[in-house]
Amino acid sequence: MVVILNISNQEPDHRISLMSTFVNTLIQWQKQYGRHSLPWQGTNDPYAIWVAEVMLQQTQVMTVIPYYQRFLEAFPDIECLAKASVDAVLTLWSGLGYYSRGRNLHKAACLMMEHYHGRFPQHAAEIVRLPGIGRSTAAAIAAFAYGERCAILDGNVKRVFARYFGITGYPGEKKTEALLWQKAEGLLPQVNAKQQMATYTQALMDLGATVCTRHQPKCLSCPLQPDCIAFAENRVASLPTSKPRKPLTSKETTFLILRNQNEILLEQRSSPGIWGGLWCLPEKPIDINSQTYCRQFMGIDILPISNLSPLNHTFTHFKLRIDTQLLQVINRPRKKTASEVWLTIDKALQLAIPVPVRKILLELTSSNSF
Repeated sequence: MVVILNISNQEPDHRISLMSTFVNTLIQWQKQYGRHSLPWQGTNDPYAIWVAEVMLQQTQVMTVIPYYQRFLEAFPDIECLAKASVDAVLTLWSGLGYYSRGRNLHKAACLMMEHYHGRFPQHAAEIVRLPGIGRSTAAAIAAFAYGERCAILDGNVKRVFARYFGITGYPGEKKTEALLWQKAEGLLPQVNAKQQMATYTQALMDLGATVCTRHQPKCLSCPLQPDCIAFAENRVASLPTSKPRKPLTSKETTFLILRNQNEILLEQRSSPGIWGGLWCLPEKPIDINSQTYCRQFMGIDILPISNLSPLNHTFTHFKLRIDTQLLQVINRPRKKTASEVWLTIDKALQLAIPVPVRKILLELTSSNSF
């Protein structure tokens, strides 16, 4: 028999009993089957937890681990992060994607030095005011660092609740998200909440990441399966409701590798914007001749050498085809601004550069065409 945990229609005592069952089930499962060896676990340092939670936004755990370890080694606390340059932060972030996260980490560290005397805020209501931190991330930090009783609702947890309660509707829509938040808050631990919050919060994350997965969920291993509406009604594959998809638009651009002896030109992109703050190859519109563009807009005369293989890169909202041209510089002008730099490819690979630029430069070195 399937028990549907409809909190809002239960008597207070019975509702608390059901909530306690849900919480205790997850906590016991996490202690036995959850993840316990991730590098950001076993600490209540809000700074370390904050860095991990931000990196984990829209990024898989295994991808995050090496970035997290390098980041904390370079910037072990708020003060070190605030004193660093944005460029130094983005250099360590290079390849992780969603670079506004790195810029916001630095900005938030500066704000904490200025307004919190270098200390991390102690309540979710304060944490959420920091740049780049949403409601769920703030709650996760507060729960892990301070044991605060507050609900999380990241993508994995949305999926757990949508299936468990049989909630239809795309979770990103306001109405559906509001209902999911209501369920998440209603299931919070009531007794010994401070001692339980970290384990309960981790349990929700672990269940969504390792059992109640988007594809091929392990329902027979799920501790919530006996009461899961989606499982009972054979709707696991259809929940949560997928986002209404619009076809991605396609765009095209051309990157220029301007070669002067053994150096190339990189330009720092303006922020905000795509790859804001990162160092990138000069980019020109596809409808302007390279020689004309370089002469008119850069004051550089060039001779074409070769074209590299086209590179396709997908963003959230569009696909970008990148054509790359290798060009020989005839007259290298003097450096004009701080946002331009001539350097070797080896040194270029050490800067904060976008993934496509890194791929292009690595292809160039491996082909021995430079």
